[in-house]
Amino acid sequence: MQLLDYTLGEILEKWAFETPEKEFIVYPDRNLRFTYKQFNERVDALARGLLYTGVKPGDKVGIWAKNVPDWTTVMFATAKIGAILVTINTSYKLAELEFLLKDADINTLFLIDGYRDSDYVQMIFELVPELKEQPRGELKSKKFPELNNVVFIGQQKHRGMFNTAELILLGNHMDDIELENIREKLNCHDVVNMQYTSGTTGFPKGVMLSHHNILNNGYATGQCMKYTSDERLLVCVPMFHCFGCVLALCAVITHGATMVFTEEFDPLTVLASVQKEKCTALYGVPTMFIAELNHPMFDMFDLSSLRTGIMAGAPCPIETMNQVMTKMNMKDIIIVYGQTESSPGMTATRTHNSPEVRATTVGFEYPNVEVKIVNPETGNECAVGEQGEICCRGYNVMKGYYKNPEATKKAIDNEGWLHSGDLAVKTEEGFYRITGRIKDMIIRGGENIYPREIENFLYNMPQIETVEVAAIPSPKYGEEVAAFIKPKEGQTLSDADITDFCRGQIAWFKTPKYFFFVKEFPMTASGKIQKYKLSELGAKWCKEKGIEVK
Repeated sequence: MQLLDYTLGEILEKWAFETPEKEFIVYPDRNLRFTYKQFNERVDALARGLLYTGVKPGDKVGIWAKNVPDWTTVMFATAKIGAILVTINTSYKLAELEFLLKDADINTLFLIDGYRDSDYVQMIFELVPELKEQPRGELKSKKFPELNNVVFIGQQKHRGMFNTAELILLGNHMDDIELENIREKLNCHDVVNMQYTSGTTGFPKGVMLSHHNILNNGYATGQCMKYTSDERLLVCVPMFHCFGCVLALCAVITHGATMVFTEEFDPLTVLASVQKEKCTALYGVPTMFIAELNHPMFDMFDLSSLRTGIMAGAPCPIETMNQVMTKMNMKDIIIVYGQTESSPGMTATRTHNSPEVRATTVGFEYPNVEVKIVNPETGNECAVGEQGEICCRGYNVMKGYYKNPEATKKAIDNEGWLHSGDLAVKTEEGFYRITGRIKDMIIRGGENIYPREIENFLYNMPQIETVEVAAIPSPKYGEEVAAFIKPKEGQTLSDADITDFCRGQIAWFKTPKYFFFVKEFPMTASGKIQKYKLSELGAKWCKEKGIEVK
């Protein structure tokens, strides 16, 4: 695969010129449709508006919103003026937003009214009270000296903020020559996107990604699924995450295809949108596909247009993979593995791989990416079948962590290899199998236990819908194994049932000591289960039952 050398603005302009009337973005519930030409014109108008308010190349522009129609407009408008888009997790609360505004040196913040139980407008007024006192465009904040503007995405007006319509009108005062001058100086290796890692082991870090990183990773992802310009991808994963803005958006735009959006994940809306728009591709984490398959109205929808898609973010139960391929017609679905620091794709299965390969491995290297497994202690490359840390090298490796050279040096070694922190083995056939996180490993009385191995075993119980294994502190052994289980609807399970199932099948020290039956799991906004929170909950429940934990 030949690498692309476009910037985001150039790839959009290519399709706006070559296929101006082709649909690029569709919101079925709003009956809102943008052709490539219409979208490009809106992007240019917003880009001029940003220039008018003083945003310069290299400035950081934050976006704090679910998948609203102008999310993508902001992404391309910032790219066209050489600014860096900082994507903000929709689940962030006050302290997390404060940290990010400071750490990322945000110059302009785009936001919506709120998400779930969070009122974004109230939060920003609390953090930046000067907004209510100072004229728009003249913000001077003591706490956030870099912050010049806040923009509300939508029609509503709030004290001290522009809204998108006003910003676009202001752009009329700018000449196109300003955009042209910047365009001539942009390079595909410039940083265009900054995403903050989850921060489960400390403060989040800003991952700097270039046009080259994300467009090529998106293009390769589409190639793995045999994308053509006829694809219609339903996007129900969040755009603030690489799953949305790279694996989805960049895969679509590098193939000149179409994106159909839902603003947030709802299984019924997803099923209805696939049918209405005759979508050919669908993405999600396993819990999303499980929710769609188990929806009581599932059989009412025609999903025959579906062909492919991506399941990522968590291990996929084989039964779920088989159901998605048969009941949802997604015979060409693939698994993608990676992390934000690798743009995010590092390995992927391909459409010709068997369902078992797609459910039990993460495939093999992306085109133009090198992958190896090393011993975390010695740094030596592991033999086939030997567990170690999975690393990659290539165009997809991030430019580094923002203002954090020490962390960058820890993540990327002197030879350019990105160290993932994930444990994996390479099979005889050349596929990679992820076996856990180095930091998730449970050490019980000196025995190293890998949660993924136990989870894969327990998925063989037909009564289990989802299982996660995590550590509970133990005064005697250091850590004990705990299983958090969501049974399938209508099924009942007891501790004894699971213990009996494990007896004689897996080593006694791997058999969970504690079982917790749950209705839902603590999740990140991008749909990943948070193991560290499970450990905290498990320890709390043990204490409530009078069980001694450290």
